[in-house]
Order: sequence, then C-alpha cells, then structure tokens
Amino acid sequence: MPDPQNDEQLLDDLLRVALEAARRAGALLRDGRPADLGVAATKSSPIDVVTEMDIAAEKLISGHLAEHRPDDGLLGEEGGVTEGSSGIRWVVDPLDGTVNYLYGLPTWAVSIAAERDGETLVGVVEAPLRGETFHAVRGRGAFLGERRLRCRPAAPLDKALVSTGFNYVSEVRTHQAEVAHRLIPRLRDIRRGGSAAIDLADVAAGRLDGYYERGLSPWDLAAGDLIAREAGALTGGRPGNGPSRELTVAAGPGVFEPLQALLEEYGAWHD
Repeated sequence: MPDPQNDEQLLDDLLRVALEAARRAGALLRDGRPADLGVAATKSSPIDVVTEMDIAAEKLISGHLAEHRPDDGLLGEEGGVTEGSSGIRWVVDPLDGTVNYLYGLPTWAVSIAAERDGETLVGVVEAPLRGETFHAVRGRGAFLGERRLRCRPAAPLDKALVSTGFNYVSEVRTHQAEVAHRLIPRLRDIRRGGSAAIDLADVAAGRLDGYYERGLSPWDLAAGDLIAREAGALTGGRPGNGPSRELTVAAGPGVFEPLQALLEEYGAWHD
C-alpha cells in the first residue's frame, strides 16, 4: 500500500529538481544566446527549426536530472530518451517557442514535467524574458512564483479571449486558418503567442479565457496542462478524450464546453 508521507516527499523532491533544472536552462537560454544564432536543424518542415541553444538547454536539463534523479526516465523534444527504473518519467521541452527565440521575441519558455503511470505529478514552465516561473503539483494548486493561480471566471463565449497555434506544414496551417476564420466571429478575439506552454500557463493565470491547438507533442503540453488544471481550468481534446496531438483544449468552466463543441463542428481535430 502506498505511503502518503513518502508520496508527498516524492512530490517535493520532483518539484525542487524541476524548478532548479528549469531555472538553469532558462538562464542559459537568456544569457547565452549568441548574436549570430542560426538554425541547427529542421523538423517537420523547413520552417520548423531547432537551434544550437535548444540542444544545449536539453543537454543541461538531462544532465541535471541524471545527477539528481538517476533512476528516472526521460522524454525530451530534441531526442533525449532514457528508460528509467523508478516509475517516474520526465517530459521536457527545453525551448518551447523556438521561432520566437530565434527572432528575439520574448514569448518562449522551458517546460519540464514529471509523470508516473501516465499521470503528470509536477509541472514547471519557466519564461525567463517575462521573469515568470509557473509551477504546479498534482492536488496542491498552481502558482506563479508564490501567488496562487485561478483561471478566469466563466464568461459568455462571445466575450472569451482565446489563443491558438499553427502548424509548420503549410497545408495543415491553411486548414487551421480556416477553423480560426469561422471561430473568430464567435469570440471576443483570438491571439497567437507561439508557445503552447505559455498559452496554457496564461489560461491558468486568467490572462486568457481559453486555448486550443492541433498537433502538440507530449513535451509541449505536459507541464502547462497540469498548471491549467490545478488553476481550475478544464482541459481535454475531442469530446470525451484527453488532450493529445489530435487536439488540445484548455479553458475556464463555462468556456470549455462551447469552445470544444465548436472546434469539433469545425473539424479542428483533423488536417
């Protein structure tokens, strides 16, 4: 039978390690960005880029995790995959919002989550150029620094400010633009920030009423999804499903269901 005291100690340890890894990676990315930063590789398309700093930040994070939690597994965006023996797996995006970072825009973040048996236990989103650290522990709430977060109170959908993102493959992005075109008249407005982790954290902080996107990977959403849920937001995918690559939706109560229903009607879950 699990020992609740040991479980609480585990959560404390995971949070401590995640916060320090995110802080160090954020400082590296903020202070170590070269003036002539260029593209090191591409992924899904020629405009889906990886920089040398993505790779350096993931190396720093994986080294920190290996030092402090050597028996844990790892799933990292830039290819870091380690099978662990502890039952804990870290899900890491060392630089969420790479194109923003490449262009010198401030909306980018380090996203680190720890999960067990498919359930996220701890999530940290570090946004260095905003001077903000979001974190959450399952069952303990979500925080921005020391301030407890709550999502915005329920709003009519036509008064909801909703963020989204677009794929790097032009054909997919075209369909996503068509969905947004149909959705805009039903909302207050749409924003496009360029970092899924920050968008989810901003739902938690009450800066957005909702967020949706197709095509997210586990490292894009693991930490932000927990932070949003612990702040009282609802998260999911298509009706009856959890957030996934097919579709991720996060919003405060009152906005979530009508937004999800429109996204289903408009086919936001397919290309």
